[in-house]
Amino acid sequence: MLNQNEREQQIIENYQNQEKDMILLFAQWCINNKLDPITIYQEAYPMQPVNALLEEVMEYTVSANDSDEIDHELLLQVLQAFGNDDLAFVVAAYADKIKR
Repeated sequence: MLNQNEREQQIIENYQNQEKDMILLFAQWCINNKLDPITIYQEAYPMQPVNALLEEVMEYTVSANDSDEIDHELLLQVLQAFGNDDLAFVVAAYADKIKR
């Protein structure tokens, strides 16, 4: 059985892994739609430095041809679930342009 510290550490690690998955989903969506993930991120958060986790997950993205399609709405829901409302707003604007 885990003690309190071990449980807290496990919760933190789970959150960090899920956050990494969310960022990878965002980056792959950008790649699939011929957008630069770093540029889109900086458009949403112009006062922040480039997200180190975003740079890290870029090596795990694949070409659009090798990727499954990522639904715009799914990405928006995931971003909002993690509190990335500014990024979700920018993604929604690009998704509207892509749909047209």
